[in-house]
Amino acid sequence: MAGHYASTRQNSNAMAVASLVCGIVGLFLAGIPLGVIAIVLGMLANRGTPTGMAKAGVILGAIDIVLAIVAIAAMGGGGWYIGG
Repeated sequence: MAGHYASTRQNSNAMAVASLVCGIVGLFLAGIPLGVIAIVLGMLANRGTPTGMAKAGVILGAIDIVLAIVAIAAMGGGGWYIGG
């Protein structure tokens, strides 16, 4: 059973690192897709073994999405029509 635990921990650690990397890269480019990936990977990593990296990945993913939406709105909405 010890081998199974080590394998699960390694998988969740790898997902936590991937989540953190996607969250950081998403701050600079492709915010929405990388933000979603960072959130999903961070949540999956937290399910296995909660770590600070996984939590940081989830938070950065959410920030990525919010900043991307703000940037789209600042550029004139990107073709979206909202209002009357």
